[in-house]
Amino acid sequence: MKLSEITAYLTEYLAVDKIKDYCPNGLQIECTNEIQKIVTGVSANMELIQAAIDSGADTIITHHGYFWKGEEPTITGIKGNRIRSMIQNGINLLAYHLPLDVHPDLGNNVLLAKQLGIFIEGGFGDVGNFDIGVYGTLSTPLYVDELQEMLSGILGRTPEVVGSCENKINRLGICTGAAQDYIEEVAGLGVDAFISGEISERTPHLAKELGISYFAAGHHATERFGVKALGEHIADRFGLEVEFIDVVNNA
Repeated sequence: MKLSEITAYLTEYLAVDKIKDYCPNGLQIECTNEIQKIVTGVSANMELIQAAIDSGADTIITHHGYFWKGEEPTITGIKGNRIRSMIQNGINLLAYHLPLDVHPDLGNNVLLAKQLGIFIEGGFGDVGNFDIGVYGTLSTPLYVDELQEMLSGILGRTPEVVGSCENKINRLGICTGAAQDYIEEVAGLGVDAFISGEISERTPHLAKELGISYFAAGHHATERFGVKALGEHIADRFGLEVEFIDVVNNA
């Protein structure tokens, strides 16, 4: 398949042009227009790049790529080493950040909500035509420790929990990654708990004062779903070989 064909398809399918983001979404490094094997992963780190090289891939698709707003623009140091390795080995890089958080079918938040058995009622966190987070009702209300155990099984890591919800959790919000500062907005929607990836010094205090429980479930752990599902979608639609490689990261 041609690189130009798949980038055009994903631009439309993921509604890239309708989302306000902190980085360029889509093609970030161009090396070859002929695609035969794709490796997908959460972040374009050297371990993933080397795994793609070893597997004979010609294209990498990630959730976290490069060229973030406020980032040093020069291609030097670690970023230079990573980009140089891809160019020297003829590997394209495509990255989709917020488009893979908000997608109604393949989004990180929707897919995590589905695994938890949540009936989605709406969203929060406007990013231009879309809401980044989702909130809704659990099919079966759970106590904090029960939800923590359920998340542990889904994510392969035990979330840190702070806050003050002592009753069963019925309604909750989800926004994967570094979305802890949406806590006040989502609490205003009447949720009992909020699941995200990271935690800040201020988060425990806010959770207690808002009367909700906050689950810091891991940035990497909560954002594996979208890019893996995207790879499966590409494989099914275009018949390409796609391999998801999960580089272990407990953060």
